[in-house]
Amino acid sequence: MRYATLDDGTPDGRLAVVSDDLATCRMVPGMTLQAMLDGAAMPAPGPEEPFYPARCLSPLPRAYQFLDGSAYVNHVALVRRARGAEMPESFWHDPLMYQGGSDGFLAPTAPIRGAPDWGMDFEAEVAVITGAVPMGAGAEEARAAIRLVMLCNDISLRALIPDELAKGFGFVQSKPACAFSPLAVAPRALPGWDGGRLHGTLCVDLNGRPFGRADAGVDMTFDFPALIAHAARTRALAAGTIVGSGTVSNRDGDGSPGRPVAEGGRGYSCIAEQRMVETIRTGAARTAFLGPGDRVRIWMEDDGGRSLFGAIEQNVEALT
Repeated sequence: MRYATLDDGTPDGRLAVVSDDLATCRMVPGMTLQAMLDGAAMPAPGPEEPFYPARCLSPLPRAYQFLDGSAYVNHVALVRRARGAEMPESFWHDPLMYQGGSDGFLAPTAPIRGAPDWGMDFEAEVAVITGAVPMGAGAEEARAAIRLVMLCNDISLRALIPDELAKGFGFVQSKPACAFSPLAVAPRALPGWDGGRLHGTLCVDLNGRPFGRADAGVDMTFDFPALIAHAARTRALAAGTIVGSGTVSNRDGDGSPGRPVAEGGRGYSCIAEQRMVETIRTGAARTAFLGPGDRVRIWMEDDGGRSLFGAIEQNVEALT
């Protein structure tokens, strides 16, 4: 099943069931996605009508909790290598995770607004939505709690991160509202889902040009059951908790930093990673962060070229 939340003027929107070809949908009277996750009885969907992604909010326009991991440790290793810092051994067996804002997510076509000196960046990720997870759940219990899969643009303000983290108290201003794909999809409807990872090419275009073509199922050190179990170690997770993978990141076959798409590589899922590789290779970053007028598109296709989640398509606008 594929689900979308359509904008009906209310904070949580209205749930719709979307056809496999994303051409049509059927509204579910009086239902939201959160109500479905909470176990409310599902009324019969209404008649078929055209599906317009521009009407979509993020599948959960707001959520009880958003936890974002850093499951692709290659990304973390590049960050540290670019600044000459050693990689702690613990990062390979103890996941990194932060608690993001969840009181309001951007729609998949909503603009990214900010000041150019904030260092605006996209981060293409995979995310899951869970059912209720008890405190202390193990990996298998966490696996069984995965209800839906979607894509995420976890927007980062790179220029604000260093000073904020230097305070020793985590992200707030440097992690504004993020956006999710128009569709949240049941795992069994995804041919690349193996129970813990989503195998497939996560596509990112910047201003109409290929920027990232990373394989989301490769180089993922911690799968989603591991991330969920990590989050639930000291607390229960409510139904509707969103857990993100962190920036999808691939190494080259020889273990070296990934190459840009233009050089035959898989590219990158955020600008910061391309800048890190530029720094490692040449001693200086060349690629600019996002500015007004830029456009980001994030999506994933199956082997037949069919879109799995619809596309996150966002323009960058100056903060007025």
